[in-house]
Amino acid sequence: MEKIKIIKSPDELKPYIILCKPHGLPSAPLSDNDKNNALYQAATLFPQILEVKGRKEIEHGLIHRLDTATEGLMIIAVTQKCYDDLLKLQINNKITKYYSAECNDIKNNAQLLQGFPPLNSDCNQKKIFVQSYFRNYGIKNKEVRPVTEDSGRIIQKKVNAKKIYSTQIEIIKKDKEKIYTRCMITNGYRHQVRCHLAWCGLPVINDMLYNSRCTTEKNESLAMDLKFRADKISFEYPEGDLNSYVL
Repeated sequence: MEKIKIIKSPDELKPYIILCKPHGLPSAPLSDNDKNNALYQAATLFPQILEVKGRKEIEHGLIHRLDTATEGLMIIAVTQKCYDDLLKLQINNKITKYYSAECNDIKNNAQLLQGFPPLNSDCNQKKIFVQSYFRNYGIKNKEVRPVTEDSGRIIQKKVNAKKIYSTQIEIIKKDKEKIYTRCMITNGYRHQVRCHLAWCGLPVINDMLYNSRCTTEKNESLAMDLKFRADKISFEYPEGDLNSYVL
């Protein structure tokens, strides 16, 4: 099993953990006995995590999750007050998360995947701003799809939360094979950044769910080499003290 890396240990002033989760490791347990996840590994090092009561009892001090296929930074609180404070920051869009992605340039990617609405943003710019609602999609809801005000009534009824999710995308560099992007969000939905990139015709390389070059392949090992990292996170805690952590 791949192991987490502790970036910041908890202390009295800032009783939270910043860790790096490797590709292929789930963020949180599916059951009480599930040990194959980042939260369990963190709790073996810092048992006080288990004393925190989270939104989901099984997730304790976990502030946010990453997709299993995604490598990157996560926050876990080790006291109840810290958890409550950080959760409030997240709800109020005051935790900023940054992602680096290596992408393919597939202008008709969304059309090839089905279920994507027309995109109004101009994806030919260096900086792209994308926003949408989201709905779960596909077999066992493994994927998500954007929903817009122009989506039909039936589709709009499938929206899980009446909340707009926004992604800022910056094109950093292009070469013959890849486009390097930098993405930023302050609120997050499952697969949000990967889905929004795919919608813009910039699917992440080796993304088995949202890259039309990969979805017809049966090589699941590609998911272990997803070219996508959550590599920076910034927030104020305590209030007025800006913290930034970078991989």
